[in-house]
Amino acid sequence: MKANSVHFILGGKTPYKDLAVAFPDILKMFLIETDQMPEDEEILMMFIELNMTDLERNVKPEGYNRKGRMRMVFPMDREEFYIKAVGKGADVGRIGERISEMLSASGVHYKTVQNDITDL
Repeated sequence: MKANSVHFILGGKTPYKDLAVAFPDILKMFLIETDQMPEDEEILMMFIELNMTDLERNVKPEGYNRKGRMRMVFPMDREEFYIKAVGKGADVGRIGERISEMLSASGVHYKTVQNDITDL
């Protein structure tokens, strides 16, 4: 079954601030792979800065929840984030694997789940 979403559930006592090391690279890769990279470099830097400010304060960040092929969502009620295809044709599984590799390389403790019904 093709993945419509991939969830990255933060492990145990893993705080949001642990994501700060990898987040800029994850967001850039996500935007490039989903063909959502802003044309203006300043807009990209704004997205990164807004999220990094929250992560460094150990607060749930915004992610990337705008109109487009795919979204990166940090839900209000649990410590995780997920990527979700809005339409068809997005390769959620492959992008999820790339994010997973980046999180692992940064030492972030997490587990992944695909197609979780709680993201609807």
